[in-house]
Amino acid sequence: MDGHTGETREPGATQPQRQKRRLTKVGRVVSDKMDKSVVVAVDYWRRHPLYKKTVRRTSKFYAHDEYNLCRIGDLVLIEETRPISKLKRWVVRQILERATPEVQAELIEEREREGEVEA
Repeated sequence: MDGHTGETREPGATQPQRQKRRLTKVGRVVSDKMDKSVVVAVDYWRRHPLYKKTVRRTSKFYAHDEYNLCRIGDLVLIEETRPISKLKRWVVRQILERATPEVQAELIEEREREGEVEA
């Protein structure tokens, strides 16, 4: 018997599983140097708590790209999934827009510039 309900449940019986709705995000690929992995930057807007100005924030997510189809600058849809590695918790579901060569060159140049500043 189960507690106060008065129902009996067989030991092998399982509860019907409800599918949890998985979180999805849209962002730009900022790095594709790894094998089967990409780094996706997702921008969002928040109001500053004191000054009330709208500020753009960026979060980076490591996503699984099984067939290495994504390139720098691509707009992709990523979906939350089980942990795949230490940092990967997302998987690329769809490439929404391919990057133009100009966008790719701009992102690569920006990444190199950031590397020079950090050094």
